[in-house]
Amino acid sequence: MNTWKLIVGFVICCCTGSVSAQQANFVQAEKFRQINAEIGSLNVIPNFLKDSDKFWYSYKTGEGTKYYFVDPAKREKRYLFENEYLAEELTKLTAKPYNYRQLPVKDLKFKEDEKTLQFKVEKFNYEYDIYTHELIQKDSVQKEKENEWMSFSPDSTYIVFARKHNLYIMKTGDKDSVEIQLTTDGQPFFSYAYDQRDTSNKRQWARAHWFEDSKKLYTVRSDERKVKDLWVIDILADRPKLEEYRYAMAGDKDVPQYELTVIDIATKKQVKIQTEKWKDQSLRVAHAGKESDRIYFERRRRTCDELDICKASTETGEAQVLINEKSKPYFNDQMYHLSFLNEGKDIIWWSERTGWGHFYRYDAEGNLKNQITSGRWVAGKVVGIDTLGRTLYFEGYGREKDRNPYYSFIYKANIDATGATLLTVEDANHKTVMPKSCRYIVDNYSRVDLEPRSVLRDSKGKVIVELARPDLKRLYETGWKMPERFTVKAKDGVTDLYGVMWKPVDFDSTRRYPIISYVYPGPQTEAQTLDFSPSGVYNNALAQVGFIVVNFGHRGGSPQRDKWYHTYGHDNLRDYALADDKYGIEQLADRYPFINIEKVGIFGHSGGGFMSTAALCTYPDFYTAAVSSAGNHDNNIYNKWWGETHHGVKEVKKTVKDSVNGEQEEIGFQTKIPTNQELAKNFKGYLLLVTGDFDNNVHPGNTLRMADALIRAGKNFDLVVLPGQRHGFRGIQQDFYQRKMWFHFAKYLLGDSSADTYYQIDGFNRRN
Repeated sequence: MNTWKLIVGFVICCCTGSVSAQQANFVQAEKFRQINAEIGSLNVIPNFLKDSDKFWYSYKTGEGTKYYFVDPAKREKRYLFENEYLAEELTKLTAKPYNYRQLPVKDLKFKEDEKTLQFKVEKFNYEYDIYTHELIQKDSVQKEKENEWMSFSPDSTYIVFARKHNLYIMKTGDKDSVEIQLTTDGQPFFSYAYDQRDTSNKRQWARAHWFEDSKKLYTVRSDERKVKDLWVIDILADRPKLEEYRYAMAGDKDVPQYELTVIDIATKKQVKIQTEKWKDQSLRVAHAGKESDRIYFERRRRTCDELDICKASTETGEAQVLINEKSKPYFNDQMYHLSFLNEGKDIIWWSERTGWGHFYRYDAEGNLKNQITSGRWVAGKVVGIDTLGRTLYFEGYGREKDRNPYYSFIYKANIDATGATLLTVEDANHKTVMPKSCRYIVDNYSRVDLEPRSVLRDSKGKVIVELARPDLKRLYETGWKMPERFTVKAKDGVTDLYGVMWKPVDFDSTRRYPIISYVYPGPQTEAQTLDFSPSGVYNNALAQVGFIVVNFGHRGGSPQRDKWYHTYGHDNLRDYALADDKYGIEQLADRYPFINIEKVGIFGHSGGGFMSTAALCTYPDFYTAAVSSAGNHDNNIYNKWWGETHHGVKEVKKTVKDSVNGEQEEIGFQTKIPTNQELAKNFKGYLLLVTGDFDNNVHPGNTLRMADALIRAGKNFDLVVLPGQRHGFRGIQQDFYQRKMWFHFAKYLLGDSSADTYYQIDGFNRRN
């Protein structure tokens, strides 16, 4: 009797388990994994002819790739060439067949006559007259670029280059031209060459730039002689070899030091510009124009909260401050803009001094003349500046009511006044390009739930030519469905967060689905998908496995919003986004009964990698499983700019005694960023850690330190190291990673561990 009870109990348990588990649909996920490759073009990328409004572009549909030529002044769009005709002409010249739907033309560009198109096909260069349709085969294509080291002066008189870390010039067009050495103080890691290590005698690309009058050149050298090395190993080389590179980390004592020098070509005189002000400051040239008697540069404190815009004489090296600005806790580098018009008579500067990013106009002496844009919205990326018409064209975010504040709309503003005029009215994200004249706008606009459209507008925003619409027939044949937009509140209950939701194409509202959050915490951007995207990066395919996949912003994320929003995570670089992610998922679960709040996943790459691991350690009873790739789990060993800007670095002054000079003030810098390793003891759930072993951005040591901390804490997790991969995964290694992510979430969120039996990574597509 007792035996029968045990058997019945076992059967009931098995049946209960089979009911709670759900089968992962890997086959359906695979169908949508590379869906973008089947769709063709979604945007028009204009290639403007030199100093012209005319442009050409290519566009791929189900009929193949076609090439178009646009003359805006005539409101004309036509074929750049007829594919069938060009294929025939190529066959006549080479006796080879060509597929006219996919012509193998490369490196297309126009000559200055605006009628002769140059391109390459296999081993030969060709020229094609777009009006007479004559095709001429020219010389053969050189396999090696022999002249990559050349930097020509604007008047084409001289070439500047580097050799053994010093600068040289030589006259052009003369085979016997004598090399003239300009500097003698170059050395490894304080070099005039871009390659700081190379000690060969070959000519190299120089860290030198010409003034437009060709009379002088300038160079910014970075002294990295004391900066410490970092290493990765290329294990896929014939013989595994070490790759060394200088890498300054947050809080390092020894960081790059910068020097700006101007060299007169006629006299060979060198003038060191007086740039020194703050210890360990950063330095960059802001403007070097037509006249070489002056140069403009920017220097910034290491604390990232103060900078100067300066003008310097190239004759004496003396510098004067035109604009000094403080921005606490740090400057918004992503929206940053500085322009010099009319050789410095007008300076356009972007600032968050009101808490919202806007443009300001200064005169040549650094006096504020007027604010160009204003209001509780963000004026952002500059698209074009019409200096004659005194008009600024730019992207703006959050100005239009009841629209996603991340959507880019295009505006124009009078440089000498305050105010902005909307040019693109469609409720969508607009990606635009303008020619130098600023007379026209090539506008690609879409949303995740709005098909793309590409148009040509005039400078008033009126559509004058329809350029292209994508061929989405094949996409809809697959059963693909658009994702859905949503809004939730941040943990403070008042800040709106904007997101996107992907569902399986066979979605059943009566079922309950685990939810997975795709994250990237910023603060220099958010991972939120804005534009039409069949794949949604990894999100759409992952949803097909059997999940609801969501992606939304968090406080401390996008710089396209106000200053308070994007600096929210300062001094809290590890934890700031987690509460918003958890609270957002809870709201969605309350809103939609098909979401299973008991099964929550999270994944991300880089910053999203450290965030997803931190989630399992901070809210271990909420998140069930995570996939964390290339995460900077220890920002103390990530790059100096990232940690010191977004977490903060403190300037520390102390008095030291010297037997020769007596008491002196010494300045140092300190920072300590919290790490994921410190949270390892709190870890619960199921984690897949992934890193490329050749990552020279977020060093593999970040992931391995996290693995070490988990091991020491007695935790169980999975670790995948992708051979030969840098920070961004590519090729079959990326395919492997994506499928391993499916298997991980299927096992721990759906209860489907069938992938454990696959001895092929695509075992779900194989019968045996």
